Amino acid sequence: MNYYAHARLFLDDPYFVAGTAVPDWLSVLDRKMRVRSRAAQTLTSHADGRIAGLAAGIVQHHHDDGWFHQTRAFAELNLQLTAEVRRVLSPDDGFRPSFLGHILVEILLDAALIAAVPAKLDAYYTALASVDPRLVGDVVNQIATRPSDLWPVFIPNFCAERFLYDYLEDAKLLARLNRVMRRVQLQPLPDELLTILPAVRSAVARRRDELLTAP
Repeated sequence: MNYYAHARLFLDDPYFVAGTAVPDWLSVLDRKMRVRSRAAQTLTSHADGRIAGLAAGIVQHHHDDGWFHQTRAFAELNLQLTAEVRRVLSPDDGFRPSFLGHILVEILLDAALIAAVPAKLDAYYTALASVDPRLVGDVVNQIATRPSDLWPVFIPNFCAERFLYDYLEDAKLLARLNRVMRRVQLQPLPDELLTILPAVRSAVARRRDELLTAP
């Protein structure tokens, strides 16, 4: 799952929404920084509802990932999209096709959910913009494997950038994917990838409900 799929059912609880984003935020903020469910569970009964909600959102994220990656739809789409990506990249391209096959299923599931009810993405960003970035950072730093002092800047920037809207347009999605490639130190993707995005987008959208049904 990706940002929106994790949070879509909890948009009335901003700190829970933020919690569902934390593990994905860490992959951008500091790839060596981790926050585990066991550590987050120590705060799910905290007297401060904001802290309890944030911790519960982190636990929810890990729970979702646990069953999502076990679904038949994810396994089959992952293989299908990996093969499609490999077809437009060089035959000896190494890790990029399998990496892209995985993340494209998650990103395009977000795109399908957003396209179904676009106004809810506004609600998602409104929820995140209402949290206190310093409080979120203090809590995450308390339970993560290492701290970061970037939270007061990172969360407002995430809200301002609103890049989830880019998932709905193929050219903008390719640009976003290339930012991910740079972050994980893989070669940039060619424009030829645009030739397969409409078909793989449709393939994921057709199996949206299967992807959201726990085994």
